[in-house]
Formats: sequence, structure tokens, C-alpha cells
Amino acid sequence: MGNVSSASQMAMAKSRPSRQINIVLRPNEQASAPRTESAAATTELAEAAILTQSQHSAFGEVRQEFDRLIGLQHIKDIAFELYAVIQMNQRRQEAGLLSPSHVYHMLFKGNPGTGKTSVARIMAKMFQKLGILSKGHLLEVERADLVGEYIGHSAQKTRDLIKKAMGGVLFIDEAYSLARGGEKDFGKECIDCLVKAMEDHKNQFVLILAGYCDEMDWFMQTNSGLPSRFPIQIDFPDYQVDQLIQIAESISKEQDYVLMPQALEQLKEMIITEKIQSSHIFSNARYVRNVMEKAMRNQAVRLLQQYPVKSPSKQELMTLRIDDLMVERK
Repeated sequence: MGNVSSASQMAMAKSRPSRQINIVLRPNEQASAPRTESAAATTELAEAAILTQSQHSAFGEVRQEFDRLIGLQHIKDIAFELYAVIQMNQRRQEAGLLSPSHVYHMLFKGNPGTGKTSVARIMAKMFQKLGILSKGHLLEVERADLVGEYIGHSAQKTRDLIKKAMGGVLFIDEAYSLARGGEKDFGKECIDCLVKAMEDHKNQFVLILAGYCDEMDWFMQTNSGLPSRFPIQIDFPDYQVDQLIQIAESISKEQDYVLMPQALEQLKEMIITEKIQSSHIFSNARYVRNVMEKAMRNQAVRLLQQYPVKSPSKQELMTLRIDDLMVERK
């Protein structure tokens, strides 16, 4: 019986499918090193691709913010140039090529209300999203924030503000005022301190100086170390009348108001008159925003007088009429 049982077991073993697994290690050992290097290279490429895709997406968000600004096409083009440079520098590094160090300090020249602060804020966000700045915040200051009352005070105040701006953008409006006091003015300490910080803290913060065109050109000549440290100089032209009307309509839409056709015509005449009579101090979009805010207040007074108890209709609450745009000239 035992022999029969053994024969039966052998027969069953032959009928079952084989489960043998052959593992050969030595032949693969020679190929393991090249495969590891290849895997590392593949991983690096994959990580670079993910980073590139992330930066594409990040710039897409920034570009949408730029596109919401009326006009300023040349500035939007400059923003794309900076993005392209950052992208290509990264790809040069991946290819084992030298990646030149770029300086992003800027000079903004133009009249009030031409979008300088808005652009600076978006630029700060762009540099942060693309990995140039760690924080991307905007610190906006002027002469009073920088200039002290005694020798050494201005330098200390300036250093403190630079420290706060680290990882972001330091935006100095009407920067030319720092040099208006002459050699003995404490503003000179600020300028010297800023020049030193731009050298000592390269790419740790971005400095943007802003002001009127002629005044900024003069300011650049007051210190021989300034012009070469601002490779990006951008002119902000005055808005055209039609662009200012677009800005007014955009402000209205954002606040759930609608300008009647007659009101738009009235606003256009007001802008033309203001540009002619105040050509040297015309504040562009700032003027339009002030007019629109005054119109909203005028409308509120008009509706309250018309409806002291009842509530106006939704359409009336939204509508800005020609008489709401009456603004007294100073």
C-alpha cells in the first residue's frame, strides 16, 4: 500500500503545474549601477518637469492679474521676458550649462495713478511664485519712513526697513525726494545704505524706486552707483481717455454699479477737461477712482432724499446717473 501511495503522489505531482521560480542575481549585478544612474537622471527630469509645470501654472495666475490691468501692454511683455529668463536659466542648469545671475531691481517712472504700485505688487507675487523671492510681500515706504533726525538715524531706519523687506519687494515712492536736501541732508545716508544693501543682499530682496520721469532721471545722476544697479527701467505713460473710461467701468462693475450712457459721456468730458487744466498734476486712474467714489456717495444722498422710508429698487441702487457725477473742482 505504501508503494501504491507513493506512486500515486508522484503522479499527482506531475499533473500539477510547476511553481518553480528561477532567481538569477549575478548577471544583473553588472547592470545595476548604470540602471541606478539612469533612474536618478529620470527622477531629476521628472522633478524638473513638475517644477516647470508648477511655474507655468504660477505664471498663468500672475498673468491673469496683469491682464486685469487696463493698458500697460509693454509692462506685461517685460513680465513675460522675466518669466522666460527664469525658465531658461533653470533649463540651462539642468543641461549642465552656466546660469548667469540676474539682478531684478527696478526703476518705475511715471505720473501718479499710472499703475506703478499695482504692478509692483504683482511683480512681488510673481517673483515669489517663480522661486526668486521667499515671501513675495510688498513693503511700500516714502521719504518720511527712511530719513531720520540726526546723523546715523537715517541709516538705521533704512536698514530696519530693508530687513523687513527681505524675501520681498521694497517699494520707495517719490524716491527722488531722498536727494533733494543736498549733501548735508540725511537722505544721503539712506541712498548710501540702499546701495550697500543691494550689493550685500543680492537676490534676497528686490528694490523698486518710483517717481516722476524727470525727477527720477535727475535722481539717478546724484549717485554714480545707482544707474548700473537698476537694469530694469520701466516708463508708465499716462492713460488715454478711453482707457480711463474702461477703468471707470471696471470700478463700477466691481462694486455692482452701472454707469448710464449719459453719465459715461459726462465722465469723458470731465476727464478731458481735467487733463487739459491739470496736465502736470493729472492723477490718471487715481482721479477716476476719486470721481467714481464721489459719484457713489452722491447717488446714496440722492436716493435717501428720494426714498426716506421705502427702499429703492435694485436697478435704482445700481444706477449712476449724470447728476451723480457732479464733482466740484478745487
